[in-house]
Amino acid sequence: MRFGVLGPLSVWTDTGDEVAVPGAKVRALLADLLAHHGRAVPGETLIEDLWEGLPPAHASGALQSKVAQLRRALELAEPGARALVETVPHGYRLRVEASRVDAAAFGDLVARAHYAEALDLWRGPAFAGYAEAPFARAAAERLEEQRVTAFEGLAEQRVERGEHRALADELAAMLAAHPRRERLHAVRIRALYLDGRQAEALAAYREIRDRLAEELGVDPGPELAALHQAVLRQDPALAGPGEPPASNLPVPLTALVGRDEAVSDVRELLRAHRLVTLTGPAGVGKTRLALEAARTDGDGAWLIELAGVDPGGEREDATGLADRIAAALGVRGELVQALRDRRMLLVLDTVEHLAVPASRLVMALLGAAPGLRVLATGREPLAVPGERIRPVPPLGRDAAVRLFRDRVSDAAPGFTADDADIAALCLRLDRLPLAIELAAARVRTLGLGEVAARLDDRFRLLGSGTRTLRAAFDWSWDLLDGRERAVLRRLSVCAGGFDLAAAEAVASGPGVAPGDVAGTVAALADRSLLSVDSLLSADEAGPRRFGLLESVAAYAHERLDEAGEAAEYAERHAGHFARLAEEADLRLRGPGQREWLRRLDAETANLRAALDRALDRGDGEFALRLCGSLGWYWFLRGRYREAHRSFGRALDADAPAGGSRAGALVWRAALEAWERMPVEPVEPTGDLSARERWLLGFARADGGDLPAAIGIVNEALEDFRRLGDRWGTAAALSVLGWESLRLGNLKAARRAGDEGLALFREEGDRWGESRVLQLLGVLAEVDGDYGRAERLHLTGLASAEELQLWPLVVEEISQLGRIAALAGDFERADAHYERAMRVARDRSFHHGVVHARVGLGASARRQGRLDSAEEHLRAAEVAHRSDGYRSGLAYVLAELGFVAELRGDAALARARHEESLALARGADDPRAVALATEGLAGAASLEGDAGEAARLLGEASAIRPLPPAERADVDRIAARARS
Repeated sequence: MRFGVLGPLSVWTDTGDEVAVPGAKVRALLADLLAHHGRAVPGETLIEDLWEGLPPAHASGALQSKVAQLRRALELAEPGARALVETVPHGYRLRVEASRVDAAAFGDLVARAHYAEALDLWRGPAFAGYAEAPFARAAAERLEEQRVTAFEGLAEQRVERGEHRALADELAAMLAAHPRRERLHAVRIRALYLDGRQAEALAAYREIRDRLAEELGVDPGPELAALHQAVLRQDPALAGPGEPPASNLPVPLTALVGRDEAVSDVRELLRAHRLVTLTGPAGVGKTRLALEAARTDGDGAWLIELAGVDPGGEREDATGLADRIAAALGVRGELVQALRDRRMLLVLDTVEHLAVPASRLVMALLGAAPGLRVLATGREPLAVPGERIRPVPPLGRDAAVRLFRDRVSDAAPGFTADDADIAALCLRLDRLPLAIELAAARVRTLGLGEVAARLDDRFRLLGSGTRTLRAAFDWSWDLLDGRERAVLRRLSVCAGGFDLAAAEAVASGPGVAPGDVAGTVAALADRSLLSVDSLLSADEAGPRRFGLLESVAAYAHERLDEAGEAAEYAERHAGHFARLAEEADLRLRGPGQREWLRRLDAETANLRAALDRALDRGDGEFALRLCGSLGWYWFLRGRYREAHRSFGRALDADAPAGGSRAGALVWRAALEAWERMPVEPVEPTGDLSARERWLLGFARADGGDLPAAIGIVNEALEDFRRLGDRWGTAAALSVLGWESLRLGNLKAARRAGDEGLALFREEGDRWGESRVLQLLGVLAEVDGDYGRAERLHLTGLASAEELQLWPLVVEEISQLGRIAALAGDFERADAHYERAMRVARDRSFHHGVVHARVGLGASARRQGRLDSAEEHLRAAEVAHRSDGYRSGLAYVLAELGFVAELRGDAALARARHEESLALARGADDPRAVALATEGLAGAASLEGDAGEAARLLGEASAIRPLPPAERADVDRIAARARS
């Protein structure tokens, strides 16, 4: 991740995509941390800076909320980036390498006199929008001073290169902004002199001399005075440079888009290394990048185009290649000898088909000619000692969109389209510049929508003229041997990447032994036909992952069809990933939970492809088994809709009745209960395993059907104990603990929770541990021990966040909001609820959004913000009525009843509480019954019936006594009744 302050505050991912940092205070926080250059910033300083001396109440909590928002924004853009905002004693710091901040990169380039590249980093005034803020003012002023210094250095370099004519006029604007900069005046005086304008040069000296005398009372410094004397005597030392270095680089017809950083990077590599090779897939723009990087080389750059060289006689012999280079350079005689004393940059373009002779020749040339450097392009490295490899990735999102617009405007002036639509098309084209340019050329006749719709047949669509996508990929294919072709085409059945185990299982077969796959995959990666990534972050051990760009996969799949292998290898693929899912299902309930969640996350596209192919070929039994293996994974990840859709499709396929089908029916019913959908009833028959019966009871309990749920789960618990299934026992106890809480049996709830927690910890199941910690946290809240409740919820939240169990994360954050509200810290409560709502929305977790809105509504009511409370609560009421969630609706109606009571509307309050009471009794929920009864007491007190109000309050208190923090409504109603 990179950060920019040389202009508007900006953050980019490693792929060049801009990161959205929402909120003015959050952006100011980031700017403040950047202004301190990685040093720790005390919390008190940040509060002072962000709120400009007027901190809010609970300022520390408000700062923590802004820090959390910043971490979340970074994490969403690039997993793991939240760790960049590091908590230190009494404050925070931004832990980022200096090279990742444009200001530091600028300073480094200036120190090495690379002024042009340094100034290219600027996008506007330093710390734009924050330059006047006290925390950024000094840094902004220092950077602006360095910017002028860099401009002066660049101006001097341009004079040395003979650009004095243009420079003499360009300096006027900079001098108007900085009229007393003697170094700038010196450059302009020398430029004017070298342009033959000696009189103007002398007048320019008099101008600065007089200004310094009038404004500061000083004379020009010795350097400027010496330059004046040199102009007067027409000193030959002022003479301009000689001719620019020779070069044969072609003049570009269009601007290079989206590669500014890459160009700078390559130029920097060429300053430090004598051999740099740009590698990447066909169409990624290696040649164009190489030419742009070489264009300003001070030794002169010579392009040697090798794409047209027939490798037949030269694959093992460097002589023919040397002759071709000698001819391009106009060298007579032996090439190595001719270049021995020359300084130049040799650009060898498209060397992959001549790898052996090119490697030998490059070693010979570099060994004999110390002033020679080589910039090569190819789909694989040259494998020469000292070679620095620089992969060329596809364009970032914004750069791809810009390139498409630029190229379309050439063919279709007036073209308009949304960036999102263009970005989606570019993504389908793997953001390869060649493919983007070819597609842009088609827009003039077909339109954007038609081009996008035809990308499944991209090689035909983008396949006429001298530049075609197919020709680019044919070139790479022709260089492969038989085994490499077989592995590449077979791997095209994979979706979204694969690891080595999958490659060996899928791609081995006729002509390819399993033991040969690893070396072949490595060779294909070296040839830029496979991308290489790691499943886990750099500080963790994990399998390497490989992938195919969509265009490479499409080409390879055509070759798979031609070989008649498509059906066979699609079935191999499905079998491998079905076995992986079965193994994962066994390991997702223990200490391997984190690893296997991440493995299945990485294989999501492959698992979906396996399911789709099974359904396409009518294999309903396979589809049911695969869905059954993935059910718990989908549940843990909160992907209920995807799971329900997948089970539904599998059940609709023809499959025999039996274990797989019965289990799938249970899963579908469970998912319908969790999603508050109309449930197709499933009874716990003898065909179901203990875990399937537990699952059915678990879902029914969450759906509010307590009596049925408790009976089913108790039966499952008996079976789990008899079978010695410790995980099942813990899972059943966790459900029974929650249901005991809902029924008001707190002792039974604690007993079940304590035993379940111990078992889950013995089994190493973090999901189960987090779920029981949530239960114990609620029990602590009921006891009024809010400190313990918060600690339990925070512990559960940490585990849930680490495993990315988003439904649990949302629930725990909302629970923390409730604890804060009970403690009277409504600002912190609202921050928790808002965070819970954001996380739920980002993960499309509908019920988490509703739960958070209920919390915000209840908090607003307790703060007296009745309009806001009603807005949130009415939205939740609509959702719960639509979902048929009776327990949730009972609570929301009670809260709305209290809103009506606080407004003095006794009739509306009574109506809402009466409906809430009916729902609570129907759900057999005593706590909800007590809450609605208290609400009816409030309505009675408004109606002047003090005796009825007192009776109802006594009835509610007998059901469940309230701790002091929850007595506000009861105390208010009792006081009204007494008055």
